[in-house]
Amino acid sequence: MFTAFRSYVIAPGFLLRPATPDDADGLAVAYRRNREHLRPWEPFRDEAFFTTDGQTDRLRNLAELRRTGRAMPWLLVADEGQGDVVGVVNVTNVVQGPLLSATLGYWIAADHTGKGLAPSAVTAVCRDADEHLGLHRIEAGTVTSNTASQRVLTKCGFELIGKAPNYLHIHGAWRDHFLFQKILNDRVPD
Repeated sequence: MFTAFRSYVIAPGFLLRPATPDDADGLAVAYRRNREHLRPWEPFRDEAFFTTDGQTDRLRNLAELRRTGRAMPWLLVADEGQGDVVGVVNVTNVVQGPLLSATLGYWIAADHTGKGLAPSAVTAVCRDADEHLGLHRIEAGTVTSNTASQRVLTKCGFELIGKAPNYLHIHGAWRDHFLFQKILNDRVPD
């Protein structure tokens, strides 16, 4: 269903593009490189997750969700040299009808934080969520201690809408999250 997406140069040397199952090896490498960097913000990942086979299965699942209009996976790659994966942005849990909403998740590689890549990537994906997915709003949650991610969301026009106790099982425990939303437009649903 979501086929009209294009790639975006979001900063000199960095390309945001739709993810495909062919990206499994590069994504597995990126997850292995950033394992400790991501650990405090992610659910438990078994060893298979960090392999090419594990990422192939995951990306195939995301491709099927994309085909059926329920998700849109993106990769941020360095468009110089090998095109290393340096970040991920996913729009998931797409709900049509009167809600027209989805959930946003993202991460940037440890050696690329602080360069403005996350706000640029999130802004581009929100624009596509409006223009191509036809969504009204997008939401995101952060572990309450993840102030860097909260700054990204605020910078991108998200507003804090509440706190969810024990929201997700992250880094070995149920963690409280701050919930944010961004209203993308005021169009009437079809």
